[in-house]
Amino acid sequence: MNQGPHVVVIGAGFAGIQAARELSRQGCLVTLVDRHPYNTFQPLLYQVATGGLNPGDVTYSLRNFSGKHRGVRFTCGAVSGIDPEGRTVSLDDGRTIAYDYLVLGFGVTANFFGLPGVAENALPMYTRAQAIACRDAVFGRLEHYAALPEEERATKDLHIVVVGGGATGVEMAGSLAEMRSTGVPNMYPELDRKRVKVHLVEAGPVLLGPFGHDLQEYTYDEMVKRDVDVRLSTSVARIDASHVYLKGGEEIDSDVVIWGAGVGAYDWVRSLGFELGRGGRIVVDQMLRVKGQDRIFAAGDCSIIEDQFLPQLAQPAMQMGVHIAGQIVSHAKGGQLERFEYWDKGTMATIGRNAAVAEVAIPGRHKPVAFTGFVAWLLWVGVHLFMLLGGRNRVGAMINLGFRYIAWGSNTWNIVGDLATPKRAKRSAAEAEAEND
Repeated sequence: MNQGPHVVVIGAGFAGIQAARELSRQGCLVTLVDRHPYNTFQPLLYQVATGGLNPGDVTYSLRNFSGKHRGVRFTCGAVSGIDPEGRTVSLDDGRTIAYDYLVLGFGVTANFFGLPGVAENALPMYTRAQAIACRDAVFGRLEHYAALPEEERATKDLHIVVVGGGATGVEMAGSLAEMRSTGVPNMYPELDRKRVKVHLVEAGPVLLGPFGHDLQEYTYDEMVKRDVDVRLSTSVARIDASHVYLKGGEEIDSDVVIWGAGVGAYDWVRSLGFELGRGGRIVVDQMLRVKGQDRIFAAGDCSIIEDQFLPQLAQPAMQMGVHIAGQIVSHAKGGQLERFEYWDKGTMATIGRNAAVAEVAIPGRHKPVAFTGFVAWLLWVGVHLFMLLGGRNRVGAMINLGFRYIAWGSNTWNIVGDLATPKRAKRSAAEAEAEND
């Protein structure tokens, strides 16, 4: 039986899961708190949005997680307040949880940068519900377009706009482009696939900004090869129900707008009373303690380390979660805390079938090794399957992705969802967003 300190972990993302797992191994009692009863593997949400995977393939029961880790208990609830003096966490249903140590790992949400009409007319893709809303919007618009009279379809295009040229935007645009080229002819033989347009809008001068120049150029070339309309150094000014308006006066017709242009802190984080840094993220010191606190730690995207920039990716969050577990155990025993040092193992993004980019750190080499094409794609598949929680999820995702690869070009792009009208889909995404605020 675990006899260590009682640690409350808020948030079951990459950081929270790793912290809870490591704390359990080191004999602590852990209460894992999340507003959802499942963990979501966010890097594969775009596959849910385009019908490649089922929602259950990328979500994992937190009850199952706690049942497999000794000393871990799961509580489903939303945090309404934290009392550092009394060492308690309050939930919105009135419950109070006492702690010896507290770990904050609740992540971030979509950032609309205050642009007019974006929250109302664009679909973020940061949660399971949002990915399903994206899927239903694309499916609904295709069905609506197919139902138009032939003479009207002959003069009208269907426009899907993806905003953001990071990994989320690139992966989503590439998947949509392949659906348009391979799936539409099979699913909708009455449609001219050339009239289904995919646009990718990025404010910066390159796609995949954190990657090396050669990989950025490869990504751009692959997007163009897939007939994606790529707009670099192009910022969105506002969005309405039928157009994306760009700074400079240009506009793009839009039937569906998918927003992957950035993330920001939840609004309710300000009420916690901690010092906030860029993007509304909680400031932590080099030991990952929340500034001004000795028993509260923060990890992952919800935190920002003083004088140390870390990418908002899974690897930093996971390493921070493990490091915090060690810090807590050491502090409880009267030991010294250690400075967090991030080891960049590399990063990767997929563009489409047999096309991906990867930078992998090799011990002894100063620079990461770059891969493109099929080799990078295999690395991407292997790493993401390995990182999924639960054997069932790994097998299910492997079967679905493998079937799509083997049966490419037949019925592998049949998106199944509700026939959501644009307004309904956008309202569903807005409701999903509100649930996470």
